[in-house]
Amino acid sequence: MTKPNLSSNDTTKTLYGEIANTIYHKAKNIKLFVCDIDGVFSDGRIYLGNDGEELKAFHTKDGYGIKALGASGVDVAVITGRQSNIVQTRMTALNVKHIIQGEENKLPALKALIEKYQLTAEQVAYIGDDMPDYPCMEYVGLSIAVNDAHPAILSLADHVTTIKGGFGAVREICDIIMQSQNSLQYASGASI
Repeated sequence: MTKPNLSSNDTTKTLYGEIANTIYHKAKNIKLFVCDIDGVFSDGRIYLGNDGEELKAFHTKDGYGIKALGASGVDVAVITGRQSNIVQTRMTALNVKHIIQGEENKLPALKALIEKYQLTAEQVAYIGDDMPDYPCMEYVGLSIAVNDAHPAILSLADHVTTIKGGFGAVREICDIIMQSQNSLQYASGASI
């Protein structure tokens, strides 16, 4: 198999379809990528066992994208309204620096991260899928919705992924950000 020319602007087009130049322009400035969890990193379903055990599925494609994005110099954070040991374990394994759970009103947590990193809103991308994400998506420089998001979120987003939440949508955005910043590359042996 021939590797695509990763210096080409057509790389993510080849992988994910047509992407507006305005998205690449906004993505060039991103220093912090913030993600929701349920419906974004997972498919939104929550499995409960008979003993109350909660299970979620995470896609390895998203994990690889987050590790690659972090290695490229872009910080990653997650903000979720739920509290889960599963999320803590998975995000820690992916070297996510800020794991904020139990925040139903996500905007104050997002603003605190922006202040901590001394960033502007234009330097932040946020990916979400439902109404709790709306205020954050309105606030940031690059707002992204997974393609199976709530219609109000789809209409607000600067960009809608070609992939559904929980199946590689996060990886898609990691690739777009890295392509826009000329840091998308192949690597082998990465543990995800």
